[in-house]
Amino acid sequence: MSITGFIKRHPVSTYFALAFAISWIEVGILFAVAPGGSGTLIAILVMVTGPSMAGVVLTRVVDGREGLLGLFSRLCRWRVNVRWYGAALFITPLLLAAILFALGLLVSPVFTPSIITVTNMLGLGIVYGLFAGFFEEIGWTGYALPKVQLKHNALTAGLMVGVVWGLWHFLPDFLSLAGSYEALYPPHFLLWVVALIAYRVLIAWVYNNRGSLLLAQLMHASFTGSQFILGLWTPVADCVRWYAVFMAGLWVVVAAVVAAAGKHLVREHLLQPWRLRVRSPATAHTQIIW
Repeated sequence: MSITGFIKRHPVSTYFALAFAISWIEVGILFAVAPGGSGTLIAILVMVTGPSMAGVVLTRVVDGREGLLGLFSRLCRWRVNVRWYGAALFITPLLLAAILFALGLLVSPVFTPSIITVTNMLGLGIVYGLFAGFFEEIGWTGYALPKVQLKHNALTAGLMVGVVWGLWHFLPDFLSLAGSYEALYPPHFLLWVVALIAYRVLIAWVYNNRGSLLLAQLMHASFTGSQFILGLWTPVADCVRWYAVFMAGLWVVVAAVVAAAGKHLVREHLLQPWRLRVRSPATAHTQIIW
């Protein structure tokens, strides 16, 4: 069997392997060349290109030129109801702000960010959020999610991609934070992965309802940027505490979405979803990609 034939038979596992390989090799090289603060910042920015490169290359190989056109058409789909922009942009900051305010009121003022802190972190949060959201979602939502949904419902697909997405973060996170978190690193990473799984389901919900890759990118940007701006300045032990509450809050939101929209994450009257039709050379018929 040729390499192209193998990829077409295993489009999802090939994508996951390629995304990991590109990103982790980049991170390993950068940490070896420039360990410490500057190496960490550059590595985080560079590693997010792995999912996008893998997604674009495999879309071309598996779905051909028509698949690439479909991918970029979803990237440019911006004419959607403003309510979906609200969901994409404000779920994370509103939830996180409410949690930090409540913890600051009930537990300790250390959880409440000052205006100065928020202002100082604003630029960095926006840059990191947009960079991560734009590049990562070309792969995770633009390629992986639709492919997994060929065999699974949207909820299951979101959970599956979420697990891989969470584990994909391990190497740079371990190299940059394990030393400072010490004994708290395992619970920190576990909480983060569980939160990422929940958020991946929410991204799948927004994407499946409007078929806009742009919305998925903005939603990812909001998730990453809000944490930079509102919470990552807290001491290690306190950061683990608020993240535990934040993770639980995300799963409450997921439960509400699933209760309202079902396992397809789309209301019944929208079950003719936003879909991309691609010609599959392997099966010689048109596949429907949610």
